[in-house]
Amino acid sequence: MRSFIAAVVQMNSTDSVEGNLREAGKLVRRAVERGAQLVLLPENFAFMRGGEEGKLEVAEPEGEGPIQAFLAETAAALGIYLVGGSVPLKGSSPERVRAACLLYGPDGERIGRYDKIHLFDVDLPTGERYRESATVEPGEEPLLVETPLAKLGVAICYDIRFPELARRLSRKGMEVLLVPAAFTVPTGRAHWEVLLRARAIENQCYCVAAAEWGDHPGGRETYGHSMLVDPWGEVLARLEEGVGVVFHQLSANRLAEIRRRFPALQHRRL
Repeated sequence: MRSFIAAVVQMNSTDSVEGNLREAGKLVRRAVERGAQLVLLPENFAFMRGGEEGKLEVAEPEGEGPIQAFLAETAAALGIYLVGGSVPLKGSSPERVRAACLLYGPDGERIGRYDKIHLFDVDLPTGERYRESATVEPGEEPLLVETPLAKLGVAICYDIRFPELARRLSRKGMEVLLVPAAFTVPTGRAHWEVLLRARAIENQCYCVAAAEWGDHPGGRETYGHSMLVDPWGEVLARLEEGVGVVFHQLSANRLAEIRRRFPALQHRRL
């Protein structure tokens, strides 16, 4: 790893792909103006509606479509690593999509794809009910991408609750965990920050988390609180509410020093 500035974009995405891409473009450019070399967009950045079935309407074939073109062209135009939090790609049947996090390099070429493994099928105490698996088919494999900046792992939203995913990435050498999300308000208030800090602490890695925020079409409300967390579990920067960008330098020296002085990763026995 080398030191670099990472930025996370917090959005209030709607069911207009065109409008969302326009807004995302403005926010990514704002991050780059502040020196960001890696920019993470949130889950569902290009399309957000209360009902999951809307994703079927905008799902793109592998390697084609306006969302993927936007990511490739923006990364190349700005010369950055750009991470599309989740993009609805066509699945194995017309009734389901893949929630794919797509990573692009400074030349505009795609360098990684991770399909969300853990799907949000829950009944909350508030009465909210979610069945993501009704329209999304799960991925099978974790993703670790080696770049000149760092070794990057990905966990999408609900994935962050499963420490075995992050640990598997850690065993492969992960230095930065990218977490695009659209946490609900009740679960966000209760668990979002503590989960991010826990994954950072136990894997001695940076957690870079971009979230959706506010009210969305169809009655969905998301928590926001995008943040960057260091390997000691300290929150380096955060944006609690509203649309915007938050960024911070990720220090290679800080990572190395924590791992050297507190070598928990070397003490693993299971």
